[in-house]
Amino acid sequence: MMCAMDNLKTAKTLLLALALAAPLAARAAPPPNVQQDVKHLLEFIDHSGCSFFRNGSWSDAKTAEGHVHMKYDYLALQGRIVTAQDFIEKAASQSSLSGAPYQIRCGSNAPVLSRVWLSEELARYQAGTK
Repeated sequence: MMCAMDNLKTAKTLLLALALAAPLAARAAPPPNVQQDVKHLLEFIDHSGCSFFRNGSWSDAKTAEGHVHMKYDYLALQGRIVTAQDFIEKAASQSSLSGAPYQIRCGSNAPVLSRVWLSEELARYQAGTK
């Protein structure tokens, strides 16, 4: 009888441990290849020399990279970045507050949506790394 109770206690302990560990597993860092893609995109923003439109005002590339990087770090800790496209869609495409899309203006070119600009760069980068 004691063995059955010990087994039940062990099973309950294991279930409790799994239940407590589940949120940690959900918050795992993005896969290494995704981290590398995101690192490239953040550097691409930082070194672009372009202007970024966010929440009604234009800012420089360094400011934009810092803001997007902060959003990425937060979302990654929440386990919400699984792909590089998740990074683009969730951290670098629109305001979390207003929902307004981010825009990029490079030189005298017309502004484009950051989603498009970053997706095109991601495709170029991934094609060159394979």
